[in-house]
Amino acid sequence: MKKFLLVGLGNPGAKYAETRHNIGFKVLDHLAQEKEVTFETLKLGDVASTTHKGKSILLLKPNTFMNLSGKAIKYYMKQENIPKEQILVITDDLNLEFGTIRMKGKGSDGGHNGLKDTQVQLNTPNYPRLRFGISDAFSKGRQVDYVLGEWDDEERKSLQERIETAAAAALAFVHGGLANAMNQYNGK
Repeated sequence: MKKFLLVGLGNPGAKYAETRHNIGFKVLDHLAQEKEVTFETLKLGDVASTTHKGKSILLLKPNTFMNLSGKAIKYYMKQENIPKEQILVITDDLNLEFGTIRMKGKGSDGGHNGLKDTQVQLNTPNYPRLRFGISDAFSKGRQVDYVLGEWDDEERKSLQERIETAAAAALAFVHGGLANAMNQYNGK
């Protein structure tokens, strides 16, 4: 059975739970709820296992904090013998409008520390990722406050629907591959 690793980036702990930076965790929480599985705290992260259309999926929320996410990703890729083409890293992106989905098979870290560490740990920028737009509606010098801030009232109105779309895109990646998922969900 083909095995996939879906990784949601975020920071552990209640104080970060509702922040923009934790959208990766939110997407995985939605997938776990949809698949009726629960996360278990294991080495370097919270992990849940499920299947989708005959394929095995490991859901991973690293507990290493955002800046060291790559360590957990590398560990589970090695432990579960999952090639980089079968991982999908789900993260927030300041360069996309709120709720916009963009999937790519490679790219720069775009200044995102979670992607930066993943690139260092995997020794390549070539791995699939799903970027969830959080926009750049912050004033100069306030980026950290913004990404670690909670969603505003306007964003909350459509947040759940956007999370559901991102989760569907992740499952499309598992079922039909990256190119198919990109065609179906990029820009949505």
